[in-house]
Amino acid sequence: MQADEDMRKKVEEALKKTAAYGEDFDLDEYGIAPHDVESTDNLSELSEEDQRTLLNVGFTPSEENRAGSFIMLDNAVSHTSMRDKDVVELMSLKDAMKVHDWLKDYSWKLVKPDADKYTAMSYLQEADGYFIRAPKGKKLKMPVQTCLLLGSKQVSQTVHNIIIVEEGAELDVITGCSTKHGIEKGLHLGISEIYVKKGATLKFTMIHNWAEQIGVRPRTVVHVEEDGTYINNYVTLKPVKSIQAYPTVVLKGKGAFARLNTIAVAHPGSELDLGSRVIFDAEDTKAELISRTITTGGKVIARGEMIGNADRAKGHLECHGLVLGKGGMQRAIPILEANVEDIELSHEAAVGRIAREQIEYLMARGLTEEDAVGMIVRGFLDVGIQGIPDELKADIDATIAKIGESAI
Repeated sequence: MQADEDMRKKVEEALKKTAAYGEDFDLDEYGIAPHDVESTDNLSELSEEDQRTLLNVGFTPSEENRAGSFIMLDNAVSHTSMRDKDVVELMSLKDAMKVHDWLKDYSWKLVKPDADKYTAMSYLQEADGYFIRAPKGKKLKMPVQTCLLLGSKQVSQTVHNIIIVEEGAELDVITGCSTKHGIEKGLHLGISEIYVKKGATLKFTMIHNWAEQIGVRPRTVVHVEEDGTYINNYVTLKPVKSIQAYPTVVLKGKGAFARLNTIAVAHPGSELDLGSRVIFDAEDTKAELISRTITTGGKVIARGEMIGNADRAKGHLECHGLVLGKGGMQRAIPILEANVEDIELSHEAAVGRIAREQIEYLMARGLTEEDAVGMIVRGFLDVGIQGIPDELKADIDATIAKIGESAI
């Protein structure tokens, strides 16, 4: 993982640059998160407060119905467990690099170390993270769960994850990102490189639940081979200072498919710059990008981009945004690019408020105005995410109820 001299110089130069767009965080204002934290073998021994933090990002401390669990606290791995090592491989990336010499051919190959100051920081810190591998032909019946947890004040957490789903394998990952109680200000820099091999399937759900003064800068690239399938669900419903996420999926093999769902709420003081990009680099590939965003006073930029480079590619981009309350802003930026003749790309974008007639229709059937707004918001945000625990569903319902109250 050690950089060669030429690359290190490029990365060091990238570290000095300001962000190309969005809020620019001064990295010097944040310390380096600790690399030495206490490990936890039995998650049931965690405090009730810590267990609640995990549950609120879809992580089940009991590990019931989970194939494996991984927790990274600050810049160190604090917990790793697996039910069956023959079905899935789960460990820290640094340990995996020691075990698998071939893994160097996957590390920093999709995400460029000098892409921006945040990738540069993670590269120079030789960031650790999780390594997940589903062996060829293995089909997991239960998801792997991971949590990236910020536990120290005013520090930057640097993370580098690699997922490999080998030929014909099926993997479901639920990952949560959060802060421990009492941590208000910090920075999360997360690099993820994901490989979906021929005929493989990966369902990846990410749930964010940060404190109000946290800056979040994930950088993700996904490589999908022939007949591979990648399903991504991204959820952020709680107040946060700034999130900038724009994962790129490259459909490299014939018949590859991707679907990316984004569900987000921008509260007052929050700035969410979210979206996704798909590059169609092989024939007969398909993709759907679905975005559902709400502002109750914060700023939302919903981006979506499709670049068609191969014949018979089909893609649909859908950006819908609601403005509830005063002071909020919604901006939808759909981009379609066709570089071949035989291609079909489409988009649908709409932003605005809830129609009064919808509310009155439900009130005429016995609902209060608050319940009517809540029902509309719940339906608006529902894109069919599965596999999250009941405790998280209850927390989501409580958040939606508060949105309904604020919208009246």
